[in-house]
Amino acid sequence: MIEQLTVLLQNEKGRLSQLCRDLADEGVNMHDLFVADTSDFGIVRIFCDTPRTAVSVLEARGYRARVVDVLVVRVPNKPGGLATLLETIEGAGCNIEYGYCFSRGEETAIDVLKVADESIEATLFEAGFDIVKPEEVYRLDE
Repeated sequence: MIEQLTVLLQNEKGRLSQLCRDLADEGVNMHDLFVADTSDFGIVRIFCDTPRTAVSVLEARGYRARVVDVLVVRVPNKPGGLATLLETIEGAGCNIEYGYCFSRGEETAIDVLKVADESIEATLFEAGFDIVKPEEVYRLDE
């Protein structure tokens, strides 16, 4: 499982840029950022080099932030890559709370999933899926 930084932001002009500046000023390097929104607030999901440090920094500045464990899997970037992964998870009886995907070049897609049962990671590894390890994404900070 990978630690993802999750931050709730009010839907107000400048809030996202201020969040990014606050992290940068404390030396936190963001690798990936995803935003989902509702009418009142945005949910910002971030992969960064020091997620626990980032939470401390943000909480001290009044943000609602937490670390969430997510499953990150590399799959072939071709039709059916994601479907095969999801079918395997479904076949194991595991619920997916949310997910998003992005590509890293033409051959590989990265699927990020918040799952109800973290033991699915071992099941997927045994089935031959390429699980992303924490040290590939961030320093293991305390």
